[in-house]
Amino acid sequence: MPVAHFHLLDGRFTVEQRHRLLVEASHCYSEVLDSPLERVRTFIVRYTTDDVAVAGAVASESSTAAPYFTAIVLAGRPRAQREELAARFTDLIVDVLGVPRSAVRGRIIEVDPANWFIGGHSAAGVRADEIAARADSGSSI
Repeated sequence: MPVAHFHLLDGRFTVEQRHRLLVEASHCYSEVLDSPLERVRTFIVRYTTDDVAVAGAVASESSTAAPYFTAIVLAGRPRAQREELAARFTDLIVDVLGVPRSAVRGRIIEVDPANWFIGGHSAAGVRADEIAARADSGSSI
């Protein structure tokens, strides 16, 4: 279920930076949420500098980078886990994109498992099926 979007201004970052951000954020997400990597999705959403304003100025008229991230998690994740994810995504953006920490903004969005779908099935149902399968196999994982 882990999904993250990194909202970036077009032309401010190289392809290599964007690729590194996507790959490293995927691994970070997997580690923090203890989720299989194959479930993680990361996206870069690009905006033209004429379509973004920061501090009341259109980005095409300034050199600001102003990255913003959203991370979607199933409701019920511990606060400490959500805070670690936000901190690590911020660290990653600062390291990979070379922007000042004070310029980074982010949001963790909690979604009720009944309102998140995997292969057309609610995460609540998928979760229940996985728990039942583990119980049937005697696995504690």
